[in-house]
Amino acid sequence: MCIFNKFSRGQIFAQSLLGILLLTACSSPNSQSSTTSTPSASNPTAASNTLKLLYWQAPTILNPHLAQGSKDFEASRITYEPLASFDKDGKLVPFLAAEIPSLENGGVAKDGKSVTWKLKKEVKWSDGKPFTAADVVFTYQFVSNSAVGATTAANYQAVKSVEAVDDYTVKINFQEPNPAWSLPFVGSNGSIIPRHIFEKYNGSNAREAPANLLPVATGPYKVVEFKPGDIVIYEANSFFREANKPFFKRVELKGGGDAASAARAVLQTGDVDFAWNLQVEAPILKQLEAAGKGRLDISFGSFLERIAINQTDPNKQTKDGERSSIEFPHPFFKDLKVRQAFNYAIDRDTINQQLYGKTGRAVTNILVAPDIYNSPNTKYEFDLKKAATLLDEAGWKDTNGNGIRDKNGAELKVLFQTSVNPVRQKTQEIIKQSLTSIGVGVELKSIDSSIFFSSDPANPDTLAHFNADLQMFSGGNSNPDPGSYLKAWTCNEIPQKKNNWSKPNSSRYCNPEYDKLWQQSNTELDPQKRRQLIIQMNDLLIKEQAVIPLISRANVNGVSNRITGIDVTPWDDRTWNIKDWRLK
Repeated sequence: MCIFNKFSRGQIFAQSLLGILLLTACSSPNSQSSTTSTPSASNPTAASNTLKLLYWQAPTILNPHLAQGSKDFEASRITYEPLASFDKDGKLVPFLAAEIPSLENGGVAKDGKSVTWKLKKEVKWSDGKPFTAADVVFTYQFVSNSAVGATTAANYQAVKSVEAVDDYTVKINFQEPNPAWSLPFVGSNGSIIPRHIFEKYNGSNAREAPANLLPVATGPYKVVEFKPGDIVIYEANSFFREANKPFFKRVELKGGGDAASAARAVLQTGDVDFAWNLQVEAPILKQLEAAGKGRLDISFGSFLERIAINQTDPNKQTKDGERSSIEFPHPFFKDLKVRQAFNYAIDRDTINQQLYGKTGRAVTNILVAPDIYNSPNTKYEFDLKKAATLLDEAGWKDTNGNGIRDKNGAELKVLFQTSVNPVRQKTQEIIKQSLTSIGVGVELKSIDSSIFFSSDPANPDTLAHFNADLQMFSGGNSNPDPGSYLKAWTCNEIPQKKNNWSKPNSSRYCNPEYDKLWQQSNTELDPQKRRQLIIQMNDLLIKEQAVIPLISRANVNGVSNRITGIDVTPWDDRTWNIKDWRLK
């Protein structure tokens, strides 16, 4: 049971500081073939000293502030660290911080306008250089520099300045009283990068930095070899501050293949120790787990499969060749009735029952965790008759008898894209069948995940470019406070050529009413009032069908029976505590 009491003005901010933890406490718990070699039985020591990870989506960059896909954050997190992160219970755990700021220790200002972090001393980068407050200050300068095009910038937009009080104290000043003081430098988006390595690349040349491929960091492992789209080799960081950690001398992260082969490698053959993100049909997972070589680690969090609806026309381009430009609204998705019709035509229950089973839940909200933010005001309904009626009302009818609706000489055809994955392709087919039955022409496209989730501004097939009408992918809030996540639907977050397609609002949704709600929530210190603003934002996105939520996907990973210490949290990457992974 969750109780929110009314406080006097002087007590409101004190309550809000506990808001994140309180709300989380109220929530319910979250083309290249794969080749892996089995260690020789004659060399068991080498086998026990090597941790083998298999990611069927291969990382392409190891700078978390330039990354787009989870695969890149995961690979980066093995070596980079934030000041702190949230565990699965919503408790802040220090990494580079010496302690967690609070009102009691003076770290959090009573007026909500600043937070001060004390840093651990004698921490070193993997090249032996000392880590200091200057690196935290520089990380903010890097992320907030628009010329860099950092993909994590939304977490820092409430920040006014970051100052080094001394070598081991950092003060973050906010533009206004900020209830989400724990967003900057925390979790997956909060990794600290070294000033002495990146200071020459703090601008439009950021993607040219050699350290994007061979990072220098403070974590338990350091990168010694990286072949983008293929493999990352790590070795234990000799400068890591914790005695007798990490437990392995070497980590091999192999990328490529597909989710089913990754599941097989850990559950059936035992060739690897950990397989990430097993988006595999439930019956197949059950069969593979029966082999007894590994186990499934399943936990629900904030991530959900969704369909983004393009608000712009992917078939028109500007004078300089930009497609899906805000200059050209979408020819038929600008009509709410058409968007609503598509929502009614999606059979979430069948998708979940046939493809996800116990690893999924059909959903209607775009924000599902923590539970306290999961709106009770929305619902979904599969009704092809309603969908057809809405299209009729919008003026889309099949006038030439070819099975596809048309209007003013244009046909109701969509290009529906997603990444290569059997579950996603089967989901596409289920959705296509329903849309076809109500007179929508559907062309399906599947893109290699290393391309689809790439941050390459030159590649037109990335999620951010969105050169299609519909696209399907998974995402969610990486912090118990959903402010940064919900900012992804504000007008300023639209990816365009001028920002190197680095922004997260791939749908190009823009609504001043939504932006106003977000601005209000960003400064509201009363957690109950802020909760209502956040729910209103979710409800507005669903009412306008800015996005179509499908399935709340559990974190499903395969873990070898020989490995222990893995403790997945919905608020960070799976590799967040890799320093504790060890042999049983």
